[in-house]
Amino acid sequence: MIPRAAAKKLSTFDTKIFLSTRNGGRKIVAFATKQTIFTQGDPSDAVFYIKEGKVRLTVVSKIGKEATIGILNKGDFFGEGCLTGQPLRLCFATTMTDCSVMKIDKKSMMEVLHREHEFSDMFVAYLLTRNIRYEEDLVDQLFNSSEKRLARVLLLLAHFGKEGVPETVIPKISQETLAEMIGTTRSRVSFFMNRFRKMGFIHYNGGLQVHSSLLNVVLHD
Repeated sequence: MIPRAAAKKLSTFDTKIFLSTRNGGRKIVAFATKQTIFTQGDPSDAVFYIKEGKVRLTVVSKIGKEATIGILNKGDFFGEGCLTGQPLRLCFATTMTDCSVMKIDKKSMMEVLHREHEFSDMFVAYLLTRNIRYEEDLVDQLFNSSEKRLARVLLLLAHFGKEGVPETVIPKISQETLAEMIGTTRSRVSFFMNRFRKMGFIHYNGGLQVHSSLLNVVLHD
């Protein structure tokens, strides 16, 4: 018989290794900037994990109107709708920078969620955190001005509160994309961005830099 301590050691699971190594139903795929990972209406058969880069999620209406529903970063999952029986993708996933993405087929993802409590706990915590973010986005959309919504989006894109230092958001994020994210026009975004720049909240230096002082716009009544 295998000693209990040895059995425990043999069953040790490392989430970081799982999300960084190819094995069976997992593979790492490289995507160039502005490359499509999947399109709206594609079969929903895998979950994706971003190892490096940024990914934009968009939906397109029947009349061709496009809306951005999220911008994801390193460490984020997407495409998990397949785990709930979603047969087709409900959105487009497109890279905003060069990306390295782990693709985990549905069967492998279901198996590890049922088998490894450490991984399932981490995944559930991630989904709950993201759900809270979506609720905050809805409240922001319903009650805050477009200026506050823009300031909040810029702070989120800059990971404010996670690293504690300004970060280049995206080398060439368009004002049209920002307008879609906050539900306003490109001209309004341009007006607010110019005002933020003049007040020293943001500046351009090979990319958009966001300063913590922008938080004053969000907190000001």
